[in-house]
Amino acid sequence: MQIVDRGVVFAGRPETECASACFPGVCAMPGGRWLVTLRVAPTKQAVLPQRTLLTWSDDRGRTWSGVTEPWQAPELGDRRGGFRAAHVTPLGGDRLLAVLYWVDVTDPSLPFFNEETEGLADSRIFLSRSDDAGATWSEPWLARTRPYDMPTPITGPMLLLGSGEWALQFETNKTYYDESPWRHESVLVFSQDEGRTWPEHACVAADPAGRVFYWDQRPSVLPDGRVLDLFWTFDREQAEYRNIHARLSTDHGRSWGGIWDTGVPGQPAPAVGLPDGRLAMVYVDRSGAPQIKLRVSSDGGRTWPEETESLVYGFDAGTQSRPKGSMQDAWAEMGRFSVGLPATAPLPNGELLVAYYAGPDTDLTSIEWATAGTS
Repeated sequence: MQIVDRGVVFAGRPETECASACFPGVCAMPGGRWLVTLRVAPTKQAVLPQRTLLTWSDDRGRTWSGVTEPWQAPELGDRRGGFRAAHVTPLGGDRLLAVLYWVDVTDPSLPFFNEETEGLADSRIFLSRSDDAGATWSEPWLARTRPYDMPTPITGPMLLLGSGEWALQFETNKTYYDESPWRHESVLVFSQDEGRTWPEHACVAADPAGRVFYWDQRPSVLPDGRVLDLFWTFDREQAEYRNIHARLSTDHGRSWGGIWDTGVPGQPAPAVGLPDGRLAMVYVDRSGAPQIKLRVSSDGGRTWPEETESLVYGFDAGTQSRPKGSMQDAWAEMGRFSVGLPATAPLPNGELLVAYYAGPDTDLTSIEWATAGTS
């Protein structure tokens, strides 16, 4: 594949509350509208102020609507919340569904991640619908993710399964002051009534020994209905990243086959099925200066040959990775990244749409887009 076009969705604004633009989500509607969500803040690590915004383009990225803040985070009991991220799924026609990541910001002096305990600020998942292509949205409602009553960061948009069900994706973290060992899981919960109830769940990936973290799961529903999940894989004993790993479900996410090493270093976006039956994977390679790359698989995601690689974005400075000795070092390193988190969506013409954040400095980043197609 090769890059067809590229542009900027939203440019970070130095020395403002919108200097740091990151955590993008991307959605392509059948009628041609592209929607991008993003989080803005004065710095990447800021707890307040932070806002989750929405913009769209009806002309393949040439122009973008003014950014709006369509979702206001409700209070939960006596706790003040803010939305840290959003991902949008097309439901057909002009209908859309947003998955919203609510975070407790009652005490903005507390960092998002507690380095002493490895706990996370309390976080929950809300949903919101639009029936007019994103112009207006419903009041967000809480998704009950029991038995996972702990911080549940979202890892991407709602999946529309071949069975007709919805699958909500997230990963598990500890509560902020919990000193017990962190038992990480990548999880799907399932709804048969369009998000009103979530009676079933499946653990997609977890290491019983607690050594390997299958972080940032990136599941996608393939054209034949199977679900392929990709993982940013961290070995906490060695305090280093392994290659991207993958796992496949043939029963709509209820059970999963063996996990495999893709042979590709980095942090993936969801795989996208191409018209010719191959799969495309966009990922961040931080083995040197951070780059966003694309590879193609002809065997269902088992291998991604290096000769299929193309460059989506290159950063011309030095590496942003550092030697790590602990989980705390890994989180501190994440906080320094100024390139990352690509999100992908298939386009009606068979091309691939990518959105990602990038910039010259940790606290000055923009949201950019690119399209890729077969040569």
